[in-house]
This record gives sequence, C-alpha cells and structure tokens, in this order.
Amino acid sequence: MTIQEAQKTVDQWVKTFGVRYFSELTNMAVLTEEVGELARVMARKYGDQSFKAGEKDNLGEEMADILWVLCCLANQTGVDLTQEFRKSVEKKTLRDANRHKNNPKLKA
Repeated sequence: MTIQEAQKTVDQWVKTFGVRYFSELTNMAVLTEEVGELARVMARKYGDQSFKAGEKDNLGEEMADILWVLCCLANQTGVDLTQEFRKSVEKKTLRDANRHKNNPKLKA
C-alpha cells in the first residue's frame, strides 16, 4: 500500500464507518496520545522499564495507529503526504549529504 492509498483508505473508512473526522485539534491530541503509547512500548522493549502484567509488545500496532491519525490530519488539511514526504527526503539529502558521514559521534 502506498502512502496515497493509505490516505484514501482512511478517508473511505471515516466516510463509511466513522460518521465524520474528529476536529483537527482533537486529532492532534489523539496523535500525541498515540505517540505516547509508542513511547511506552519503546521504553519497555528497548529501555530500562519492563512490561507490566497484561501489557504486550505491540510496537507495530502503535506505529500503525500513528500513521492512521497522521493520514486523518493530512486528509483534513489537504496535505498530500506522498508529495510532502518526497520533498522531505530531497531536503534532507541536500542538507545532510555529508553531515552524518562526517560526524565523529557516529563512527563505530
């Protein structure tokens, strides 16, 4: 599935099952909540915390939830995530072409 297809899938789902999009501000709060849930899993899986009883390692699920809400926000605000992602890659490539290669902190 492409990013564009993901945006269309989310839009169709919202129109079919979700009645309407939540407001942009509500979706921004939901996105923040989802990022926090990903952070919780990361802290338990890769950090110093351990999973509590009943918690599961659902890293992919949390990432997918973030993508879902991001698609909602993009759809609501008229953002083509495919186009914007391409521009972001180009910007980073031009800006950071040698930056990381020359960073002594990243040497093994």
